[in-house]
Amino acid sequence: MRRWLIPVLGMILAVAGGTASAQSWPTKPIRLIIGFPPGGGADTVARPVADALSQELGQPVIVDNKPGGGTTIAATTVATAAPDGYTLYMSNASLYGSLQAIYKDFKHPIGDYRPIALWVTGPMLLTVSAGLGVDSVPQLIARAKAEPGRLNYASSGVGGGTHLPGLMFTRLAGVDIQHVPYKGGAPALAGVASGETQMSFATPPSALPLAKAGKLKVLAVTTGKRSPLFPDLPTIAEAGVAGYDYGFWYGLFAPAGTPDDVVRRLFEASNKVLSQSALKEKLAASGNEVATLESPAAFAEWAARSGRTELELTKASGAAVQ
Repeated sequence: MRRWLIPVLGMILAVAGGTASAQSWPTKPIRLIIGFPPGGGADTVARPVADALSQELGQPVIVDNKPGGGTTIAATTVATAAPDGYTLYMSNASLYGSLQAIYKDFKHPIGDYRPIALWVTGPMLLTVSAGLGVDSVPQLIARAKAEPGRLNYASSGVGGGTHLPGLMFTRLAGVDIQHVPYKGGAPALAGVASGETQMSFATPPSALPLAKAGKLKVLAVTTGKRSPLFPDLPTIAEAGVAGYDYGFWYGLFAPAGTPDDVVRRLFEASNKVLSQSALKEKLAASGNEVATLESPAAFAEWAARSGRTELELTKASGAAVQ
């Protein structure tokens, strides 16, 4: 009896200890990794949500910008971190799509991450340099067809969320516009504002300040339907590019193996803070619409579906392996 009783008691104590540990989480600061430089569109989501989560969880949630490699540096940092809830990742469809298709040195499939919660969705904005002399999507298409290969569109990097909508545009509109990758969304838009490149598909937080300063013109939203955030802007589809529909989102992930109780706590904390009117308004002001789901499992399914679309687009684009 003693031979089997001691192992059983050990298992009971181990389970009890694990439960107690999960219930006490968090006991120290939490790091939220993002794969973009400071000052870009990702920051306008990560920083206000991190501040709200800090209040809700009782520990600082510190945003850690790790740009480079098309976000592979940040993604690798998270995949190889301890699955204890203290290293988190704000990412998007590229984790399922372009990172898996383009970067041959990236060794982390989606199974190395645990989806937790959807945070925001939104349209991207088709922007052009103020000096281009183009005021509408039909004018842009006409200019591109009259000068094939002469116009460029800037992006935050090969295969990223600002590259793929440009690829979709050139294919569906039947135009020859060259891709110029930069190291981040902010430098890409700075290139458009200066006239170094002529256009970009940008997140609203990155584009709006430059548009208000008169350095960019916003022609349309990329989503299939008009955005409630920008009701006066036409969609690219209604401006003449049939079938065009592309949006962006950000959500919360953790390393695979993160305990269920910690995931549940993070999910509930995320949905709670995102229901706050002040945070919703702050995110909407930067072009991000709060979007929550009913469970981590629902987010995992939703993100995988979105990621498949991006993966198909990336492969169809013929983007070069890096």
